[in-house]
Order: sequence, then structure tokens, then C-alpha cells
Amino acid sequence: MTDVILTLIARGGYLGIALLMALENVFPPIPSEVIMGLGGMAVGRGDMAFVPLVLAGTIGTVAGNYPWYWLGRRFGYQGLKPFVDRWGRWLTMEWEDVERITRFFHDRGGWVVFVFRFMPTFRTLVSLPAGMGRMPHWRFILATAAGATIWNCVLAGAGVVLDRNFGMLDRYVGPLAIALMVAGVGFYLYRVATWKPRGQR
Repeated sequence: MTDVILTLIARGGYLGIALLMALENVFPPIPSEVIMGLGGMAVGRGDMAFVPLVLAGTIGTVAGNYPWYWLGRRFGYQGLKPFVDRWGRWLTMEWEDVERITRFFHDRGGWVVFVFRFMPTFRTLVSLPAGMGRMPHWRFILATAAGATIWNCVLAGAGVVLDRNFGMLDRYVGPLAIALMVAGVGFYLYRVATWKPRGQR
């Protein structure tokens, strides 16, 4: 099973990695840990190279985060509220979540964009307050790219190590990757189906 997944990743190439990483930031159930981890295993097998893999993953991460930054910058704090109120079910968040992370962002400054690249969920959500706070484009892109580069290196490196030193686990990696993706999609659909604003819970 792992061979099949790695073959698909190798055929998709670096463009495929970039697209998957961009989607990961738009459609959260696609985990970057699986994408870059399997990419690292492809590096270990000689099907990909480490630096281009990380570069593609970073480009995809920046591309996937920029629409959220643009929405925050375009509509501003109050202008974004109707959007979140309307689409909160599909985003599985509500305005209170945006307010909380916005306060955190303003209290601690732009470095939060860099640090949050290492945290699930928040690494995408933090792009909204960065835009609403009108963080300069170049600083947002630089902070996002820097944090994403480090995180992608860690994930890809883990994949390389796994492939080189733990070949006996190969039979489990593919099913585990599929299980994680299915679980992620299932959890997202469950949240969409059961999501209610806090005031209605």
C-alpha cells in the first residue's frame, strides 16, 4: 500500500506536493504531516530530492494561507464577521474563535505568524488576524515561509529517516496514512454536521 501511495506522490511531482499543501491550508482534513512525511519517504527512495520537496511544500503553504490573509485584509475586523457568521459551519469556527486569536495576535505581535506555523489548526487561522491587522504583505509572506520551511524540513526529514531505518514498518505506513486522512475527513464532516454556535449549545 505504501508503494502505491509513494508512486502517486512521485508521479504528481513537486507541483502535486505544492497543490496538496495549498489545499491542506484551505481544506484542513488533508494533513501536512502525511503529505510531507510521505514526500520524505519518496526522497529516501530516490524518487524526489529533499530541497525541491521542501521548497514545493513551502510554496504550497504560503499559497494556501494567503487567501485567508487577503480576506482579513480586504474585509477588516467587522467586515469579516458576516462571512464567518454565514460560513462558520463549513469553516467549523465562529466569530468568538476569530476574536480570541485576534487578541492573542495583537498582544504578542507579528512573530505569532511564524510560531503558529508549527501548530495544527492555528497555523491557518492566524492568517486572518494578520490580514485584519494589516500586517505588511512582505512580513506575512516571510514569516509564513520561514515557519513553513522549518516545519516542512522536520516532516520531510522524519519521512526520510522512517524510510531508511524502519523498512520493517513499511507495510503499516500506507494504511496508517489512509486511516489518518479518512479520520480527518470524518472528523471534519462530524464537526460540520454537529456544529452549533456557542449560544445555541
